[in-house]
Amino acid sequence: MTEPDLVQLLTPAGGRVARPDYDARVAHLDAAALRGLYADMVLVRRFDTEATALQRQGELGLFPQALGQEAAQVGSGRALRAQDHVFPSYREHGVAWTRGVDLVDVLRQFRGIDHGGWDAAAHHFHLYTLVIGSHPLHAVGYGMGVQRDGDVGTGDPDRDTAVVAYFGDGSTSQGDTNEAFVFAAVNQAPVVLFCQNNQWAISEPTSKQTRVPLVDRGLGFGVPSVRVDGNDVLACYAVTAEALERARSGGGPTFIEAFTYRMGAHTTSDDPTKYRTSEEEQSWREKDPIDRLRAYLESIGELPQSFLDSLDAEAEAFGERLRTEVRAMQPPPTSSMFEHVYAGPHAIVDAERAWFEQYEQGFEDVAGGAR
Repeated sequence: MTEPDLVQLLTPAGGRVARPDYDARVAHLDAAALRGLYADMVLVRRFDTEATALQRQGELGLFPQALGQEAAQVGSGRALRAQDHVFPSYREHGVAWTRGVDLVDVLRQFRGIDHGGWDAAAHHFHLYTLVIGSHPLHAVGYGMGVQRDGDVGTGDPDRDTAVVAYFGDGSTSQGDTNEAFVFAAVNQAPVVLFCQNNQWAISEPTSKQTRVPLVDRGLGFGVPSVRVDGNDVLACYAVTAEALERARSGGGPTFIEAFTYRMGAHTTSDDPTKYRTSEEEQSWREKDPIDRLRAYLESIGELPQSFLDSLDAEAEAFGERLRTEVRAMQPPPTSSMFEHVYAGPHAIVDAERAWFEQYEQGFEDVAGGAR
């Protein structure tokens, strides 16, 4: 079987690869912009490190790392425009960062005190989806709505809108995701279907999910498809920028397979040593996305020590804020479960709230009587 073309602009050693079909997409990224991408990835990884430690200390119930996938997320996220809308799964911390979401708020969900602590409409970044493969259909439906609202193909860069659905290789085995491809293709929806193929759907390798490279499956639905080196932040930026431009202009959907690796566990309740080898993990550590961009910046003399020192200080302050604010988070009142069930008042919910308040009051009355 012939392996599909892998779009790559940076080698694992940090060498620049010429790709005439994509070079123009990153030509405007000067040294300051490249350092910005590097800082993004470093800070997102610091978030991962701190959140994992907080879970181990009992401060979070669960946490899914994005360790090793920073380039796929930051590169694609920085290609978005303000009006584009994102439908994430539960591991898109790097994309959330690029959309201006305070990552402290992301941890509210994993502390178990709400379903997502950010304003999805303000950031054009939907709440995390824990049900694997359910949200690509939501993204396509939203894209069809954008299309019918006339916000596609107008030529106005501040109006034309694209929608991105992020999911993993495991989601491609789900029926909902396959239906999303069907609807996206048939309706020429302005959607980018972005798969982070991190090689392992929990403990199941990609080889047990498909007989062909994942990127080829998109073509079967009639969706233009491209495989990109998911550990190459420049390539991920370039490929996503092209797909977003196609979507916004009315050219329809694109499927991107970002070929990457989950360097950590599936979640903090997982033990990857049970299903993969240390040799495999080490081979991917040598393709680390952060090390790759750092090597490139050093090779062109654009990574001054003053920048690194400032970034280290920022990361330390960020880690301290994460620890302090997460430990200070308090559970909401139990009655909050009745809020935001519907957009407006609902008689049944109101009745249930009244019953629950009376139920809780009964415990207070008993406790008061005991005194």
